Amino acid sequence: MEVERGGLRPRGRTLVRVAVVALGLSVALGAGVWAGRNLVAERLEAVRAGADFERSYADLVEAVVPAVVYVEVERRQEMAQLPEEMPIPPELRRFFRRFFGPDFDPFRRPPGQPPERRLEAVGSGFIIDEVGHVVTNAHVARDAERITVTLNDGTKLAAKVVGLDEKTDLAVLKLESDGPFPYVEFGDSDRVRVGDKIIAVGNPFGLGGTVTAGIVSATKRELGVGPYDDFIQIDAPINRGNSGGPTFNLDGEVIGVNSMIFSPTGGNVGIGFAIAANLAKEVVTQLIEKGKVQRGWLGVLIQPVDEDIAQALGLDEARGALVSRVEPDTPAAGAGIQPGDVIVGFDGTPVEGPRDLAKKVARAGPGHVARIEIIREGERRTLEVKLGELPAEVATAQEPVQERAAGAAELGMRVAVLDQELRQRFEIPEGVEGLVILEVDPDGPAAEKGLQPGDVIADAGGRPVRSVADLRAAVRAAEKAGRRAVLLRVFRGEQPRFVALPLARE
Repeated sequence: MEVERGGLRPRGRTLVRVAVVALGLSVALGAGVWAGRNLVAERLEAVRAGADFERSYADLVEAVVPAVVYVEVERRQEMAQLPEEMPIPPELRRFFRRFFGPDFDPFRRPPGQPPERRLEAVGSGFIIDEVGHVVTNAHVARDAERITVTLNDGTKLAAKVVGLDEKTDLAVLKLESDGPFPYVEFGDSDRVRVGDKIIAVGNPFGLGGTVTAGIVSATKRELGVGPYDDFIQIDAPINRGNSGGPTFNLDGEVIGVNSMIFSPTGGNVGIGFAIAANLAKEVVTQLIEKGKVQRGWLGVLIQPVDEDIAQALGLDEARGALVSRVEPDTPAAGAGIQPGDVIVGFDGTPVEGPRDLAKKVARAGPGHVARIEIIREGERRTLEVKLGELPAEVATAQEPVQERAAGAAELGMRVAVLDQELRQRFEIPEGVEGLVILEVDPDGPAAEKGLQPGDVIADAGGRPVRSVADLRAAVRAAEKAGRRAVLLRVFRGEQPRFVALPLARE
């Protein structure tokens, strides 16, 4: 997947703006004049009253395009400093000097090399209120020293960054000029259906006011970009320069903020992704009010519950978020959440998996007292947790750990009690205790689960293991309970995870 990142170019290069008029789906449009009123709202009333979208999108486009802008960001980038003399083999130096003269040295840093250069990022955006707040992508606005926003009528205005949120790739700018400005509004992205007609407006390759049309291809896409992913997939062509531009429904509401494309070649192949409007609304509101986004925080590392883990824990279904570690001095630790707990409910709503829990916790916000339903040793319990604020340095603590596929007859590994010699041999951190894996059968279930020499089994069946006998007892207990797997808590370095190791072939 290739992610749009604004299209960086060295300062001095000029983008040629070409006015394009076409009968197809890509159209370049002229400006609107607002003269103290929201021209967008007025025109949309007429569009909603009776536009013929089978024939043309022109009325809709004419209504919304005055609120779409072109964003140019100037930023400074430090140049990598080459050493005075790079460690190059003498034979290679002699080779170059033999053919190009005794003073020739291509590996020496050029004299007077500038410490930095200036780059420009380009993208799109849209105005969301009459005072001139502009929504765009964080990857367009980050590290900005100077921002120029070009309105649809060609007017250029300076802008400043109000706030940006890297986790959702959203930013808010403020036009440094008196309004009122024409603006568009967010719609309800939860009501978007696959197959809905949409249009996207932006400035691909600097071609201002370009419109493309298509349909919604999918909703609620999670692309692994961050723990709060919520993308609408569209087939309306978007390219470099569309970043931060709006995707509209036929009512002229913004249902998504264009953010990235899937492309093996760098060009458009008909798969684009827009940040869902409901997520964007939450983030944009906080950025305008506070300049940053405050998210709730539990302080746990969680992973998915697969079928084997569900079996090992005696759960009815593979659902919820399994706690593999609880950080000390965190809200989760204070509330009594423990490794091995499966979080299945949050404030009365089911938790489907790790990402679902991460979104619920983040949305609830710091200071919220949450009712968290867990399953511990087969029993359901409800704990009250006062959420903290997510610190930037632990932003990935709620991301899921991916498991490999399982399925084999025996444990398939050789273990030993962890002593100081083995700790040094495998570079196992102090504080990690248990059985260290010495050898893994490449055809056994341990290997299929991704276990490897140096991993430490800290718990088995919910109880600490400090001897081989402890591990054997946990296996026997699982077999006696009729379970097909035994649940292990395994450390690799300082990072724990749960692994459900099958006991017998089916």
